[in-house]
Amino acid sequence: MTSISDIQLIEIPKIQDRRGNLSVVEGDTIPFVSKRVYYLYDVPSGSKRGGHAHKEQQEFLIPLSGSFDVILKDGKNKQIITLNKPNVGLLIVSGIWRELQNFSSGSVCLVLSSAEFNEEDYIREYKKFKLFKNR
Repeated sequence: MTSISDIQLIEIPKIQDRRGNLSVVEGDTIPFVSKRVYYLYDVPSGSKRGGHAHKEQQEFLIPLSGSFDVILKDGKNKQIITLNKPNVGLLIVSGIWRELQNFSSGSVCLVLSSAEFNEEDYIREYKKFKLFKNR
């Protein structure tokens, strides 16, 4: 069973030169092949995103611009991670509850997912998540 200790901050390789920086996610940067890419932006002040867990899917969150907090729960422990560097992403393994909040103005969160959308993989109620973790 996964726990908070399985979550990783992963530094994305950065190529720097006078024209600006370039970061690339390829090869073994993350431990899965991305099958879905989406991004969150124009999140109104005070709004929250997420509020779910996945039974199988893994996700890698990258703050392309600005910053936001990711609240992570494994059913027993809680951790808050602030993402604010576009070359550092957060690997969220399956079986972890996540909520995103405190989006700065102009923030963009890119998400690389290990699977295509499948509603059956989502746990959208925290009470059901606790039951899933205690099975």
